[in-house]
Amino acid sequence: MSGRSVDRWTPDDSLAELASLAKTAEVDVVGRIKQRLERPSRTYLGSGKLKDLISLKGETGYNMVILDDELSPRQQRNLEDALDVKVIDRTALILDIFSKRAQTHEGKLQVELAQNQYLLPRLAGQWSHLERLGGGVGTRGPGEMQLESDRRIVEKRVQRLKKELAEVRQHRTLYRTNRKRSGIPVVALVGYTNAGKSTLLNTLSGAEVLVEDKLFATLDPTTRRLTLPNRETVLLTDTVGFIHKLPPTVVAAFRATLEELEEADLLLHVVDITHKNAAEQCQTVEDILDDLGLEEKPRLTLLNKVDLLGTGVPEAAEIEGRLNISQEGMLLISASNGTGLDQLLRRISEALVSRGS
Repeated sequence: MSGRSVDRWTPDDSLAELASLAKTAEVDVVGRIKQRLERPSRTYLGSGKLKDLISLKGETGYNMVILDDELSPRQQRNLEDALDVKVIDRTALILDIFSKRAQTHEGKLQVELAQNQYLLPRLAGQWSHLERLGGGVGTRGPGEMQLESDRRIVEKRVQRLKKELAEVRQHRTLYRTNRKRSGIPVVALVGYTNAGKSTLLNTLSGAEVLVEDKLFATLDPTTRRLTLPNRETVLLTDTVGFIHKLPPTVVAAFRATLEELEEADLLLHVVDITHKNAAEQCQTVEDILDDLGLEEKPRLTLLNKVDLLGTGVPEAAEIEGRLNISQEGMLLISASNGTGLDQLLRRISEALVSRGS
């Protein structure tokens, strides 16, 4: 979402991740199509690819199409008319997953706000059936009135959600103020979704956060106390996982939660070293942290799941070249079997001491 670095994701990698998101949303993927266009058309797809997609419908019987980019309301409506099936984009898919995963009151408010902000410019599409009836008395007028009524309802809902979230934000600010007075340092886990942050939180602190091999298995932040080898107590907090093409509406909605990162004394960036797109995932997280103004925040990069590499553990210099990170801030660990966690705790202690915490 930042555009700070060249996008190194290939179309195949991005589509593979979209398929994983669909699986998380309990959608069966029966086929995929990719295209290269300088400028998307009125149906987003080129005419040839649109014909291919229509043919694929006869072969597979699909009843929904998911696009990897965010569609304009008009593109979505035109594509639905051409295919006669439900069409959603990457943003809508992520929001659907978030709506199922949010458990806390704040999380539900944030997701609902993002959903309503996404829906607002698309309300016209909800009344496209009236257009097919033709213009004139009895059709166009009522449709327009209903559309305006719906728009006002959604706008009021957005304002109410923003007000509720502002109140939640005030409570968070008070909580952070009290936490600062206590003098307890905060260590925040960040990383790409499914990198193993929740497993690491569970292993280090004895928490019981849900762990699944799915994208966005956990959404709401969790904080636990952790005692370091020097007997210092810190607060270890987990945050929502990041993802490639994270929609700006989602970032905006979760701003209150992401502010926890601003207050952290140290960030632990968890990377799934076994993933073939580890370098791209690592850079995506770093770009988002930059966008949040956290580029100068002290951090350790934890290369997780090293136990799954067997004897093929790469040399530090090779990892440094692949991920473009310093060996000084890099640590190989396994959150599942405990490899490297004693060293991690010592490194956390050292990092906090060096900051005068």
